[in-house]
Amino acid sequence: MDRRETLKTLFVGTVAGGALAAGCQPTTTNEQTAKEQNLADAYTYGRTEKEKAYDAQLMSETFFSEHEMATIAILCDIILPADELSGSATEAEVPAFIEFITKDMENHQLPMRGGLMWLDHESNTRFGKTFKDVSSKQQLEIVDDIAWEKKAAPDMTQGAKFFSHIRNLTMTGFYTSKMGIETLGYVGNRPNVWDGVPEDELKRLGMEYDPEWIAKCVDQSKRDVIAEWDDKGNLLT
Repeated sequence: MDRRETLKTLFVGTVAGGALAAGCQPTTTNEQTAKEQNLADAYTYGRTEKEKAYDAQLMSETFFSEHEMATIAILCDIILPADELSGSATEAEVPAFIEFITKDMENHQLPMRGGLMWLDHESNTRFGKTFKDVSSKQQLEIVDDIAWEKKAAPDMTQGAKFFSHIRNLTMTGFYTSKMGIETLGYVGNRPNVWDGVPEDELKRLGMEYDPEWIAKCVDQSKRDVIAEWDDKGNLLT
């Protein structure tokens, strides 16, 4: 099983995953806000006026700086890079999801901002540059040390908790996006085809269908025909 398959399996059960592989191009704050606004505009059906107003206010606000968003984008694509099955986390607009959910659910704000600060501090200590400005190899060197909380060294505990947090958000954002849902192969609820009780079971019970009702109720060629009834409750079609 490859890494993405492992992540997908873990996500379906508990939303978890691993970390290896590539980087990405940073997204500006203005671009991020535009993506969020498009996302909000696409989901106005069934929203109350109060909910729409709340969404509009949320979209007008910015929480993460451009530097922070660029760092989040890099981390998202380290966690879920593009492969033969789908595009990367940033192609699924996961950073926009993380920005939105962090504004909407304030309990994410301190862990995310504190974790990003920890990451830059660790990168500056090791390489003299912030995390987004070091090489992909150097980024992965840090990520490897914080990828798993149980395996992290004592001085890496804070970083490991942050990475677990952003990994969960990344997995949630990706596998609830259009791209992620297509990757899972989820097709949603669909009507099945029922052609009546099996013939052998009817014989066992000593029963049979009325041919007239079979023609009206179990003919799949008429499944899209809306039933009509007469004034006495008799089925016409």
